[in-house]
Amino acid sequence: MSACLAEAGIDHVVLERGEIANSWRTERWDSLRLLTPNWQSRLPGFVYDGNDPDGFRTTPETIRFLERYAQTNAAPVQTHTRVTSLSQADDGYSLKTTEGDWRCRTVVLASGACNIAKTPAFADAVPPHIRTLTAMQYRNPAQLEPGGVLVVGASATGTQLAEEIHRAGHPVTLSVGEHIRAPRLYRGKDIQWWMDRAAVLNERYDEVDDIGRARRVPSLQLTGTPERATLDLNTLTAHGVKLTGPLATIRDGKAQFSGSLGNQCALSDLKLGRLLDTIDQWATANGLDADIPPAYRLEPTKIEDSPPLGLDLTSGEVRTIVWAAGFRPDYSWLDIPVLDRKGLIRHDGGVVAAPGMYLMGMPFLRRRKSALIDGAADDARDLSTHLAAYLAGAHPAG
Repeated sequence: MSACLAEAGIDHVVLERGEIANSWRTERWDSLRLLTPNWQSRLPGFVYDGNDPDGFRTTPETIRFLERYAQTNAAPVQTHTRVTSLSQADDGYSLKTTEGDWRCRTVVLASGACNIAKTPAFADAVPPHIRTLTAMQYRNPAQLEPGGVLVVGASATGTQLAEEIHRAGHPVTLSVGEHIRAPRLYRGKDIQWWMDRAAVLNERYDEVDDIGRARRVPSLQLTGTPERATLDLNTLTAHGVKLTGPLATIRDGKAQFSGSLGNQCALSDLKLGRLLDTIDQWATANGLDADIPPAYRLEPTKIEDSPPLGLDLTSGEVRTIVWAAGFRPDYSWLDIPVLDRKGLIRHDGGVVAAPGMYLMGMPFLRRRKSALIDGAADDARDLSTHLAAYLAGAHPAG
């Protein structure tokens, strides 16, 4: 957004609570790599220029990438400036920060969707001898108590942590809720290549029947590794990870799981089939079938006939619980009535229900790829154009 505003000649400042790439510096586990290939980081005036376009950047490499981008654009970033209050003023907005106050006619909220790790309301019922960590607190298996680990959540974060923790020698039980299965490679190409070329990622927010539901869909069950390996529930069970349904509650020291594991997996397999159907149709329509491997389908997700419905947390079998059930934004500093009943900002494709206010970096904000680094460019171009028109008086109501 800063690059687009600079190109339009709009004076602006970027307020950052910590350092550039702060979340990557302070809230990621050690082994994390991007889930998207390096080539898929196309930002305004800046693309990956290394020698491994199909690889996946590590956390330190991602930090350096973002630092270089800020330096290349001479982005006016003011670091170590935490916003403590944003309120409306007569001519726009007033901000209070740890480094002084600001006034502006327009404001872009780009603080992200992953500020607070989600934990269930019954998390306090975990027996005191069990250590609990969120995915934001987890760094590596050395933090864990000796013994078994319960990982709650089976999207990209949960499956990656379950695999790493199991490889470190811990017995792992994975509590599986809604998830979207995906192969890393399909018909010789990365799944992200297919979704990019087939325009799946470019689907717009005003082209789907239920945008609210689309924005709640979990991330693909992917991992970025040098081997470009697929990581799904079948991979994990083959390694010895135990699967249960969603964690429903903890009562009297016992974890109780929903009996919906089979349904969750069947629905995920169905969605995967639809995605691959879309890819195959695009490949055929564009004359690629003769030059690439033939279409195929992954084996259905395998589960026990009777997955466990309970786990005694007082038995000593589980010593650590890792909450990997997603994240939510933090708007505790936002003193403007633009939140819905779920605490999310009301907006129309990033144009917030307050004059001159915009939103960036949220799932399916304007396109299916909006939450990806690669999705920021198109959203920033659209919203900076709207912002410029607002400043010029063409959008007086926002």
